[in-house]
Amino acid sequence: MTTAPAKVELKGRAVRARSVAGPLVRPAPLRQAVYEALAEMIINRSLLPGEHLVEHELAAQLGISRQPVREALQRLQSEGWVDLRPGQGAYVHMPTQHEADELLAVRTLLEAESSRLAAGVATEEHVQQLWALWQAGLDALASGNTDALVAANAALHASVMSISGNAVLAELSGLVDRRVRWYYVPLAQTRGQQSWDEHAELIRAIAAGDGNQAHEVMRKHTERTRTLSHELAE
Repeated sequence: MTTAPAKVELKGRAVRARSVAGPLVRPAPLRQAVYEALAEMIINRSLLPGEHLVEHELAAQLGISRQPVREALQRLQSEGWVDLRPGQGAYVHMPTQHEADELLAVRTLLEAESSRLAAGVATEEHVQQLWALWQAGLDALASGNTDALVAANAALHASVMSISGNAVLAELSGLVDRRVRWYYVPLAQTRGQQSWDEHAELIRAIAAGDGNQAHEVMRKHTERTRTLSHELAE
């Protein structure tokens, strides 16, 4: 008999543990829950690049002791999300334009190829799923909800990747997904309607089974985001 997934609560944020058969179900380690919470706060810019991260303040905000916060910050530092400065403490990493450019260049390669593959295998159900995500993005744009807009954008791109059926591409994309969201947050509203018009063009190409067109639309789409990143950094 399989039990329901356990949850760890962090001030209203539920972190779901993997379901396990039998009596060995345990909550996810607190340090993992704290890591996920802090990482998400950095990605959605609740914690801004360059912001000083004070352990006792974060611990109080999350309703926990300082030790798991310290452990989470060390892990975030090893992954490039946080800078630990001797004698000064922890700070949210301030991304450079070079870092953004490298990441978005890789994203273009991965997602253009996934779009080409998706066009060759997409079913009517897949296409309807993409249109539903597209509509969610339009709704978020109309309401000015940046968090929902970024989430809808990420979900649509992830869906195309999933439809492609290439597990290696999906794995590589997963490695950069969080950082893409992080870089995309300040760009989401500026890209605005144009981005979702491009998404619509992509969905039409996938629906038509035109792999070359889908590849080109996604390549141009991701390159425009990369160009805007450059412009806003100047």
